[in-house]
Amino acid sequence: MIRLSKLSIGAAGLVALLALGCTNLDETPPSLITPGNFFRTDQEVLAGLAGVYAQLRAFAPEGGIYDVSEITTDEDVVPTRGQDWYDNGQWIDLHNMTWTPTSAATANFFNGVWNNPYQGVANANLFIASIQNSTVPNKAAIVAEARTLRAYFYYVLMDYFGGVPIDTTTNVVLTPRNTRREVFDFIEKELIAARADLPATRPQSENGRITQGAADAILANMYLNAGVFTKDGAAGGISGTSYNSCAGVAVTGGDACAQAIAKANAILTSGNYRLADSFPQNFRADNNTSPENIFVVKFIAADGLGMDYVMSILHYNQFNPSPWNGFAALAQTYAAFDPADKRRKVFLIGPQVNVLTGAPANDRAGNPLVFTESIPDIHSATEGQGPRIYKWPADPAHIAQNNGNDFALFRLGEIILIKAEAEWASGNTPAALVDINTLRARTDPVLTPLAAIDAQGQAILNERLFELVGESKRRQDLIRFGGYTGRDDSASGIAGGKASASADHVLMPIPQSQIDANPKLTQNPGY
Repeated sequence: MIRLSKLSIGAAGLVALLALGCTNLDETPPSLITPGNFFRTDQEVLAGLAGVYAQLRAFAPEGGIYDVSEITTDEDVVPTRGQDWYDNGQWIDLHNMTWTPTSAATANFFNGVWNNPYQGVANANLFIASIQNSTVPNKAAIVAEARTLRAYFYYVLMDYFGGVPIDTTTNVVLTPRNTRREVFDFIEKELIAARADLPATRPQSENGRITQGAADAILANMYLNAGVFTKDGAAGGISGTSYNSCAGVAVTGGDACAQAIAKANAILTSGNYRLADSFPQNFRADNNTSPENIFVVKFIAADGLGMDYVMSILHYNQFNPSPWNGFAALAQTYAAFDPADKRRKVFLIGPQVNVLTGAPANDRAGNPLVFTESIPDIHSATEGQGPRIYKWPADPAHIAQNNGNDFALFRLGEIILIKAEAEWASGNTPAALVDINTLRARTDPVLTPLAAIDAQGQAILNERLFELVGESKRRQDLIRFGGYTGRDDSASGIAGGKASASADHVLMPIPQSQIDANPKLTQNPGY
C-alpha cells in the first residue's frame, strides 16, 4: 500500500516527471544513470529532482514510516478484526512494542523505515553529483533543494535509529555508524548551508517545493528535540520518565531552546505564512492552498498519485472502492479532547454514513454501522469498534482510492507549538501561554484560554495532541516528555494491549537483515 508523491510545476506539472523519476524504486540509482551522462537539460534536472522528492511518499499516511510513528503510540491501534488485519501479528507487535531485530514489526515496518530514507539519500547523492557539471539556471538553488531533502532523510533515520552511517557520495561502500550527535551536527550544518541558497517563497506553479521555511522548520524541530536527538538512546541519557529538555544543549548559535525559538520566529515573522481561516482547511482535498503549509508531501486525485489514507480507517461500506477498516483511535486519546474543541471533530464515532453520499452506512451483516469509543480486545475486535481519525477527508474528485489531499510534514500550527514549548522549557511560561492561546483562539467557538502550564508540561503535550493528532508527531512528543516506552493501554480498557516496554525502545532495532548486509553496523542497546 505505497503511493507515489507528486509535485506541481508549470502547466504540465512535475507529476509526470515524478512518475518517471521513481518508476522502479528497487533499482540501484547508479545502475540507471551516472553523473557523467545525465542532467543536460532543464527537463532532465526536474525529472531527477522529482525522483528525490518521490521518497517523501513513505512519510505520509499509509507510507510505512507513518504507520510506525502512529501505531507505536497512544493515538492509533490496528486490532485484529476477525480474519482481517492479523498479518502475521505485525500490527500488534508494532503497537505493543514487543519487537525484536527479527520480529514481524521489524521485518514489515522497520526495514522500510531504514530503506526508504536511505533510498532518498542515494537519490539525492546521485542527483547532486550529476548536476555538478550542468549549466542549468539556478543550479545553486536546485542543489540546495536536494541537500535539504537529503538532510530530512537523515533526520528521519536519526529520529528512529539514532546514529547511522553518513554518506554523501555515489560510491557503494560498507560504512560504520556515526554517532547520533555526529548525524545531528551533519544535518544542522547541511540545512544552514542550504538555506542560504533557497528561495523564501515560490510561485503557485511550484507549490510544494522546498523553501527557506522548510529548512527553518526542520531545524526548529531538531532543536526542540535536541535533548533526545543528541543522545544514543536510553543508555545514552534519554529519560523514559521525565522531560528531555532542549535547554542547556549546545548547538550552532548557542542554546538549543533559544535556537528553536529563533527558527520558529524566522518563520512566524517572514510574512509568508499565516494560520488557516479554519482548522479543516489544512486537511481537505484543496489543502494545497492552505497558508499554513511549510513542507508538504504532494498528492493529486490520479491513478497512483493520490493519498489513500481513507482506505486504512474507513469501514468497508463507507467509501468506494471498499476500504480496509483497520486503524482505530484509542479511547483514552478520544476522551482527552474537550467536547467543546472542534478539533475533536476529526474523529468518527457513533452512527456512521457513507462519507461521500451521506447515506446511512451498514455493517456487513446489514445492521446500522456504529463506531464505538472502546475496543475491548486488541486480538478480537468487531467491525465497528474504535473511533477513527478522519483528518484528511475523502476527495469528491477521487480516482479509485487516490485522493488529492496534501500531507503537511510541517505547518504553521506546529511551529507555534514548537516556539511555545521551547519558551516554557527556557523558563518563560508567560510567553508560552500567549503562543498556545493563539492557536486556541482559532477554534470556533474560541476555547477558554489556558491560564497556566503545569511543572511537567502536560498542558503543552495535551495541546500538541489536540492540534496535531494523526499527523505523525506523537511518537517524538512522548519520547521528549518521557512517556513513550512507559505508556500503557489500561486507560482505554483494551485487553491484550500495550503494557510495558524496555526504555531502550525509544530507538528502533536496526533490522538484522541490514546488519547481515553490512557487518560494520552495530545494534542499538537493548536488542
